[in-house]
Amino acid sequence: MQDRSERENRTVAINPKILYYGTTVVLLTTLNEDETVNISPISSSWALGDHIVLGLGVTGKALENLQRHPECVINLPEAAQWEQVERLASLTGKNPVPASKQSAGFKYVQDKFAYAGFTRTASVHVQPSRITECPIQIEARVKHIRIPEDSPHFAIVETQTAQVHVKRELVLGDHHINPASWNPLIYNFRHYFGLGEEQGKSFRSET
Repeated sequence: MQDRSERENRTVAINPKILYYGTTVVLLTTLNEDETVNISPISSSWALGDHIVLGLGVTGKALENLQRHPECVINLPEAAQWEQVERLASLTGKNPVPASKQSAGFKYVQDKFAYAGFTRTASVHVQPSRITECPIQIEARVKHIRIPEDSPHFAIVETQTAQVHVKRELVLGDHHINPASWNPLIYNFRHYFGLGEEQGKSFRSET
């Protein structure tokens, strides 16, 4: 039988370049200054109650838009839509393209909906459009934006949900999303994944 020190030595201390350890992809729609709608693929978000916190780069169009017009839609694509998401990955809504993005290979595209093959659906409570093809669409309002002093290259954006729209085939009963039917797109160390087979459920699950 292995002793404690042998078990602990199974880990190795590293300094990974990225920490995208497996989070849900969000296609964030925000309002441009000319009232067209921008789409920003992001992979940093978490929800607590009706609040959703987003992590955004400070040089991106999404943050600029939210600072001017504090409304958005948090569109959640499913795993099968990864190729449409990837079409957006190297695009920016900023013109001219910021130098930091130019060096990383980004290019400006005005109509990201057409470029990625998405269509618009009008929102109910906020001005930015929803992405019709995304199975879950969450209208939200920005409550607070903070740029950390020790990491000024990104912003922490706190939003509050105004309305949740879900494709009918995912709804279980009246107010639940069926986890057996919902297969979100997961960004796992810059690779795209869906969900595997269910392993079990929390004691707090109502389905």
